[in-house]
Amino acid sequence: MTHDEIEEKIRERFELNYEILRSEGGHALTKDAKETALNQILYYYRRMKSIAHRISETELKLTLSDQFTPAGRRFAIEGIVDIVSEQGEVTMYDIKTHDAGYIKANSDMYERQLNVYAYIWEKIRENNLDHTAIISTSLPPGLRSAIYLNSEERINAELEKWDPVIPIAFNEIRVGETIQEFAGVVDNIESHCFQPPPVKTLKEKVEGSNVSFALRVCSNCDGRYSCESYREYALESGIRTAQNFKKYFEDYRDDAEQEHFFAANLAEEGQT
Repeated sequence: MTHDEIEEKIRERFELNYEILRSEGGHALTKDAKETALNQILYYYRRMKSIAHRISETELKLTLSDQFTPAGRRFAIEGIVDIVSEQGEVTMYDIKTHDAGYIKANSDMYERQLNVYAYIWEKIRENNLDHTAIISTSLPPGLRSAIYLNSEERINAELEKWDPVIPIAFNEIRVGETIQEFAGVVDNIESHCFQPPPVKTLKEKVEGSNVSFALRVCSNCDGRYSCESYREYALESGIRTAQNFKKYFEDYRDDAEQEHFFAANLAEEGQT
């Protein structure tokens, strides 16, 4: 299959997935938002096709079963990775949608998770492993700007600069600690023990990003309306009147996103 044929298949699959998600969720995207999403996929493929063509096993499920929490609950850890095996060396990749700056600034978090996957691959499956890495699918700011300006020269230059692969060291010693952390989380979930971060944390910028914890994390949480910390954060942010409080419960993040949301759905209504 040629490069152009592959990209055409990507476009077809993108449209199919979009229609499925729109029909299931009832939400549409504006033309600009759809184009932005498709561009992210296409340019990611163009930059990473050399690795994509070398993948030996894709979306490989790794499972660490029969683990027990301090309270005696049985649980399992599962993960999905890609494996590249060539020239006598094996590399494990874990794909994330987070931007590279955030991943590098919080590498410890990603290292713990990837270490468990590496442990399953090496110790449980008894396979060789030489390297582990995270792949960031988020387009860097320079490339996004070049795409917006529709400058082919700048796009090619930014693609050449972009390195989505972030090497992560494998530290077998910390695997046990990470499994115990998972076990503690399982006990907390099963015991309905949830403690939200303080309002101060919600206001702070997340390391490796330019946005607050509330915007990066809380706005993607379906349970934020039941969270005392988020309600206090919302009120302290100026949402005090009845009208604004209603707007808070119909939270679409910001005015720009609300405009995209309503415009997209009105357009869809007009087509039906």
